[in-house]
Amino acid sequence: MRTPPSTPAPAPVPSPSPARIRLRPGDTVPVRTLVPVSGPPLVVPDPGRVVHVQFRRFAGCPVCHLHLRSVARRHEEIERAGIREVVFFHSPAEELREHVAHLPFAVVADPRKELYAAFGVEAHRRSLLDPRGWPGIVRGVCASAVELLRGRGRLPAAAQPGGRTGLPADFLVAPDGRIAAAKYGEHIDDQWSVDELLALAAAHRP
Repeated sequence: MRTPPSTPAPAPVPSPSPARIRLRPGDTVPVRTLVPVSGPPLVVPDPGRVVHVQFRRFAGCPVCHLHLRSVARRHEEIERAGIREVVFFHSPAEELREHVAHLPFAVVADPRKELYAAFGVEAHRRSLLDPRGWPGIVRGVCASAVELLRGRGRLPAAAQPGGRTGLPADFLVAPDGRIAAAKYGEHIDDQWSVDELLALAAAHRP
């Protein structure tokens, strides 16, 4: 009598990746020493002033760089308000350096996205698919094209190991390490304007 073949066990279903925990006002971030792509190391939180931490996408991202140019134009005003700018990209430092050398504030490379994870910053396809972000994409691409024609811009790398679907995020970190305000963007062009940043900093000034 033949023994019927045994039914193979079903393959295990992988458990979904846990969602990143978002920081909220009142949460505290640990002290970290950061090394920008240019300039000396810095410490966040800064014991002398509030820090505006921005998480952007990859080096050469047209929308990111258009926004950062608006921040650079008002950098002196931001400094007078007692705010320090620190911007993160998930590109390698050697690639990022070529794109941000003209910016007057600290830019930090985080190719492994360790700080992105620590701050709960995510990537999602809606960063590009949300129609609210499309005008920013058009403006960013046009501005980048003008810079390229003038010989002052650089194209982003064709391959982006960290992906192209990152969502922006903004945090205002008080000198004691407390999160004073936070914004997780819902699309590619969803971040604090300089006016919003200044108003938030004034509201949370000791």
